[in-house]
Amino acid sequence: MDPYQSIRERQILREAEGCLDLITVLADRWPPRPESRDRLANRALDLLATIAPSAESRADWFFLVGHAYRTMERYRDALQPLKKSAELAPDAIHAWLALGWCYKRCGRLDLAIESLEAGLLHDDRQAILHYNLACYWSLVENHKLAVAYLARALELDSEYRNLIADEPDFDAVRQVPEFQSLLAVVV
Repeated sequence: MDPYQSIRERQILREAEGCLDLITVLADRWPPRPESRDRLANRALDLLATIAPSAESRADWFFLVGHAYRTMERYRDALQPLKKSAELAPDAIHAWLALGWCYKRCGRLDLAIESLEAGLLHDDRQAILHYNLACYWSLVENHKLAVAYLARALELDSEYRNLIADEPDFDAVRQVPEFQSLLAVVV
């Protein structure tokens, strides 16, 4: 690839990422209106459609396509590009997380769990993978695995303790003695 094409490719990837960041960076506090969100996400998709990504950036390109669909709550459309991104860069934990997140919203907790466990094969020191697996195992009412993954998440990063009280995914295990014991542990 000639230097100009390489620079242009990086610019387009950054601009598409910037569009998606504008949607998500403050979304927890100030969710964007769906029409604004979708306009920016579609802008990102339009930008990405202007390039044929090089081998070095293909995983990022697929991730951004999947992330744009995920941002628009088009979870099924996000699955294939996110899978491709995870296959191309299996050590990129964000792809496994996004894939699991979409599978959960498509009602496929089995595949959400499988995705995050695949991510753990590449980096088992990511507390967020363990925390989300605890959530997913709780939702399928496997209390033992939910507690085990949550314990590991807290061991890796005790800050996750602050999220547990407000996490509805744990409602199925809140009364389980092992879960309560885990929460009673002082760090």
